[in-house]
Amino acid sequence: MSLISTLTRRQLTRQVPQLSHTTTRSFTTTVKMALEIKAEITTFNGKLYKLTHPSTTTSTPMSLNLFIPPSALSKTTPAPVLIYLSGLTCSPENCTEKGFFQHRASQLGLALVYPDTSPRGLSIPGQSDSWDFGEAASFYLDATADPWKENYKMETYITTELPSVLFSSPQLGPYLDKERVSITGHSMGGHGALTLYLKHQDKYKSVSAFAPIANPTKCPWGEKAFKGYLAGGLEEGKKHDAVELLRSGIWKGGDLKALVDVGTGDNFYKNGQLLPENLEAVVKEMGLEGLKVRYHEGYDHSYYFMASFSGEHVEHAARHLGLL
Repeated sequence: MSLISTLTRRQLTRQVPQLSHTTTRSFTTTVKMALEIKAEITTFNGKLYKLTHPSTTTSTPMSLNLFIPPSALSKTTPAPVLIYLSGLTCSPENCTEKGFFQHRASQLGLALVYPDTSPRGLSIPGQSDSWDFGEAASFYLDATADPWKENYKMETYITTELPSVLFSSPQLGPYLDKERVSITGHSMGGHGALTLYLKHQDKYKSVSAFAPIANPTKCPWGEKAFKGYLAGGLEEGKKHDAVELLRSGIWKGGDLKALVDVGTGDNFYKNGQLLPENLEAVVKEMGLEGLKVRYHEGYDHSYYFMASFSGEHVEHAARHLGLL
């Protein structure tokens, strides 16, 4: 029996926390769930769940972390959601442990979702040969080139399957407000946040990014990814490039509601991998408003940088999700 079949059929018996509008009597129930809870951790007075589920999009198990703030656990009102997309080489654990998003999210009543960066456990030739392509380096797109196109469908996974699995979960879904969702990310994940926000304007209320790969068709990381994942190479890559998407006139939502932070001590910024100035230029070129790009003296590309400003990114999302 395959791992997918095993996970799909597994029955989980869990103590289900009660929402305050239901009966106050606690109860235990056995349900068939797509989500398997690997760990439940109390943090910042909320709950952090480490989860896995069998993905029909990637045809692999997928991992994610979910933080539910204390306000959602104790009240009848579900929490708005901020999705965080990680950068190259990362898993859901990195930002959960080092980004410090939960502190401010707990105070404001915001749920956090930390998906993985790619499918894992496949046997695709070359998937682990380099740190910036293949496993943990999906660039959050749906691949169109062999051999990646069968499993590397991360745009569909992030925008369609993942929210469906979370919001329909009988145990965790009631704590989440599926109508109020924003997105953020770091580096490759900042690229993912920007492009998915622009391409799926009905799904997200705002966007922010730390050191995003803002113009990937013009930098070495993006060129490598697009030539590998996409049958149409760099030309097709324009459909996955925030600068090119904005230049195409795709944005119809008025104020961009976008915040971008970059450290001036970031070597990837210095070496032309990030190109936030191109993002600023195209916004001006297209006559758009609502993009704030901040340059922070001396900060690098690390989680020390992110942790320093994560609270402000949580506040940015909270403001557009009606919490501030």
